[in-house]
Amino acid sequence: MRYDIIIIGEAIVGSSVAYYLREEGFSGSIALIERDPQFSHAATTLSCASIRQQFSIPENIRLSQFTLKLFRRLREEFGADADIGFREGGYLILAGENGLPILRANHAAQMAEGADIVLEDAEALARRFPWLSAEGITAGAYGRSGEGWFDAHAMLMLFRKALRTKNIDFITASVTSIERQGERVAGVTLDNGERLEAGIVINAAGPNAGKVAEMAGLALPVEPRKRNVFVFEAREKYADMPLLVDPSGIYVRPGGSVYITGGAEPEEGEGAADPADFDPDWPLFEEVIWPVLATRIPAFEAIKPTRAWVGHYDYNTLDQNAVIGSHSEVGNFLFANGFSGHGLQQAPAVGKALAELIVHGRYRTVDCSAFGYSRVAEGRAFRELNVI
Repeated sequence: MRYDIIIIGEAIVGSSVAYYLREEGFSGSIALIERDPQFSHAATTLSCASIRQQFSIPENIRLSQFTLKLFRRLREEFGADADIGFREGGYLILAGENGLPILRANHAAQMAEGADIVLEDAEALARRFPWLSAEGITAGAYGRSGEGWFDAHAMLMLFRKALRTKNIDFITASVTSIERQGERVAGVTLDNGERLEAGIVINAAGPNAGKVAEMAGLALPVEPRKRNVFVFEAREKYADMPLLVDPSGIYVRPGGSVYITGGAEPEEGEGAADPADFDPDWPLFEEVIWPVLATRIPAFEAIKPTRAWVGHYDYNTLDQNAVIGSHSEVGNFLFANGFSGHGLQQAPAVGKALAELIVHGRYRTVDCSAFGYSRVAEGRAFRELNVI
């Protein structure tokens, strides 16, 4: 078999690329290859499923703004019954005295992009959110609109349902090797022994992206990083609670009748996760998260943990930012990788961008040039400071 485009990875990034290729008028053959068709270990479905405009660089803000616009016209795009349960609850990112300069710089970048983010001091935040303790807090940035959380599985299913009518082959398999002929990739071999020729190969393999690139003899600094998510119950229900990010990096948000929290993993000295490790680290909740929650929201001194899960970030060790576009030497191998926790909210924009690059030869909607592979080859970081 020969395909004009083979996409490795069928979760939200790969599905978005395939969807927008057809939307942009690409009529060639497309294959989506996925080793986990139930997405039981996919970063997409194990995500906390949130969207924000509070980034430190304009390009990341623009990617998420594209997705926000899609959310606002979801039924127009996917049909009258399209629903992902988007709750526009906002983000509240807190900073102490040491973090204030970065918070201010980030806020300036967000305002320049038209984001509805307000920067308030500790007293104003305490008035806005009476349940919040401002102990150790100097200021916070609050997204009054355009931020919140949603159902990741529902979002993925919208794209996959739409793809069923777009003449795309879905292949359940693992890619075991990628054939390279000089400055081009020629095809892939699957774990069932089948070989598929390819005009273009797109790496949308999430946490496994580094290993997929390695199959083609290419270096990509992306590896899986383990992230725990804990669910707990509390007597108090705060309808006005946004997704709150403490200066420690620990976050908490409502999730229906419960609360969802995480962010306790220390990144200093952290290495790649065991790809098979999806066991929650409960001591993180008991020893690290709970004390922070009780300090920041005093009512959370009395809570009841109920369950937990683990997902893997596709972590870019160079700069915690996406790698998007073609390889600088192997031009028919394209990247959509390294989102470091931002992939779900940025996937539609990245799918649109890569489709435009392939069909029209350039980015039209969101310029992703800054995310290009050349910085990886040069070891030049394009760092996102607001990684959660």
